[in-house]
Amino acid sequence: MPGIVDRLLAALGLLVLSPVLVAAAIWIRLDSRGPVVYRQLRVGKDGRVFEMLKLRTMVEGSDPEGVGTVVGRGDPRVTKPGELMRRTSIDEIPNLVNVLRGEMALVGPRPALPAHLDYFDLHGHPRFDVLPGITGWAQVKGRADITWPERVELDDWYVAHRSPTLDLRILAMTILPVLSGKGVSPD
Repeated sequence: MPGIVDRLLAALGLLVLSPVLVAAAIWIRLDSRGPVVYRQLRVGKDGRVFEMLKLRTMVEGSDPEGVGTVVGRGDPRVTKPGELMRRTSIDEIPNLVNVLRGEMALVGPRPALPAHLDYFDLHGHPRFDVLPGITGWAQVKGRADITWPERVELDDWYVAHRSPTLDLRILAMTILPVLSGKGVSPD
């Protein structure tokens, strides 16, 4: 989708979801110590590093143990509010700020962790030709239920076939996995 459309939808999304953000922030603060917003370095379009914003779902200080590792069901680092926020993707709402900043799009490959760059040829891999997305083809095709190579293949397919129509289809397909919580973490 054109960047201006992404930014308008992100602004509208933040406005509509602001009560959810306020409630989540209060719950996070009441439940555990630490910041409400979790900031993590990610790699986006053209290899540009940016700070991706999410609501904090883990106990403070968990990052060194979990950088690039899968967080499965029952992980003791995940807070009580974090369980619900991860299952419903509420923790991703602050990504809309990244869209407003022009660092992310609504639809695209999920932004890579710097630790994952060894897996990609930064200047030759198609995922770095587009803005990373809040949701994407790999997310609607299985989220964490599919392997890393499958996700990369699906993201590559998206980059080769992307269009406003496909983006709208992906946005529509995102609703069911978010509402059901299916595929959020491996079993």
